[in-house]
Amino acid sequence: MVPSPLIEPDVLERVLSFAGARGEFAEVYAEDRRSSGASLDQGRVEELSSGRDRGAGIRVVVGETTGFAHTADLSEAGLLAAAEAAAAVARSGEPGARAVTLGRLSERASLAHVLPEEVDKAHRVGLLRRADDVARSQGGAISQVQVGIGDSSRHFLVANTDGLIAGEHQVRTRFVVSCVASGDAGLQTGYQPFAVTRGFEALSDEVIESTARQAARQALTKLRARPAPSGDLPVVLAGGSGGILFHEACGHGLEADAILKQASVYANRLGERVASPLVSLVDDGTVAGEWGYLGVDDEGHPGSRNVLIENGVLTDYMWDLLRARREGRASSGNGRRQSYQHLPMVRMTNTYLLPGQDDAAEIIAQTPYGVYVAQLGGGQVNTTTGDFVFGMTEAYLIENGVVTTPLRDCNLIGNGPAILQRVDAVAGDFSMTPGTCGKDGQSVPVGTGQATMRLTSVTIGGTAS
Repeated sequence: MVPSPLIEPDVLERVLSFAGARGEFAEVYAEDRRSSGASLDQGRVEELSSGRDRGAGIRVVVGETTGFAHTADLSEAGLLAAAEAAAAVARSGEPGARAVTLGRLSERASLAHVLPEEVDKAHRVGLLRRADDVARSQGGAISQVQVGIGDSSRHFLVANTDGLIAGEHQVRTRFVVSCVASGDAGLQTGYQPFAVTRGFEALSDEVIESTARQAARQALTKLRARPAPSGDLPVVLAGGSGGILFHEACGHGLEADAILKQASVYANRLGERVASPLVSLVDDGTVAGEWGYLGVDDEGHPGSRNVLIENGVLTDYMWDLLRARREGRASSGNGRRQSYQHLPMVRMTNTYLLPGQDDAAEIIAQTPYGVYVAQLGGGQVNTTTGDFVFGMTEAYLIENGVVTTPLRDCNLIGNGPAILQRVDAVAGDFSMTPGTCGKDGQSVPVGTGQATMRLTSVTIGGTAS
């Protein structure tokens, strides 16, 4: 076995043998993460930070009980102490003997060409200042600009008592610009993120400048915004903008933990039509470079492309290792965790709707009156009922088939299963958007996406009379 950069192979086998003798299943997850950040606010450098976090989490499973402990001490003594603590929570009866022999470790290489540690602070500050200049050049009404860069370089190793051992080096880079425009309508904001599972080579001049321009344009456009209408209206979601709606409105309800607890409207519905025939929903951790990409998940299983809804029919759920084992099936590569200090759980990766055959311009032209959503904000969903509320951070009125007046921030209100049935047009202009998904106190990077599409009716929570 090739020695691990985190834990020596003989130590790893002894720790797993010790933990496995005290439960039905045991796992060691070790991680070494370096991160750095830089931010510029009103032309001043506010942050230049870096950090490193290194440690291991150990879980032991007995029946339906999971014990978990984590430690920053990667010595054999430290790992054995964590294993004993995890086993104390999970075990019942006297421990027995169990030998674990691991296979050969083959760590997945990073997609990055320029690693974060190879980039000096002066270069980072230069990128921040370039974005600040570009944003301010878009108009005199831009009164505030904030720019941020964040990156992480993460080596991890996971091994368990099934003999599995796997690892990966993941590098992620994120760049965001936030602008405030001042005018007669008060203060209006614009926000544009760029995030990839790649290195600093992704932050080209074009990316820096286009991100800054988009954030400034959004803020300036909203100075002309008027109150949004209220009531049920057709809604056209721009390509890439509405993926978060489907991530929240139905994605969480297709995760196996919600399904097995009967806490999802999609439980026990495999093979049923749950959406318009135009809807095919996929969760895909293999989309190289996207924010939710992973070579292997945090339980050591390869990232995969999982079709959840095909032509409107529910075909599968997303699975982590333990829940898949209970159901006698394989993991779908959706076991994810925030860090070594957290247990893995079922999580999405890159979740998107497949593109269709319609023309984006024609979809708008064939909508006499409605709302065009260029960018959605955050939202909330009740997975048990499917009810959701989402903010619209950039939206416009559609009048006589033409996108016209910008609208002030307002909400989309609806029900996930109902929304899936109301998709009546899907274009081919597919694109993805990065995001951060929170669940049970953990956050992980995810991607969402779709092409321009129309929903026949959604409740708009506007303020216009």
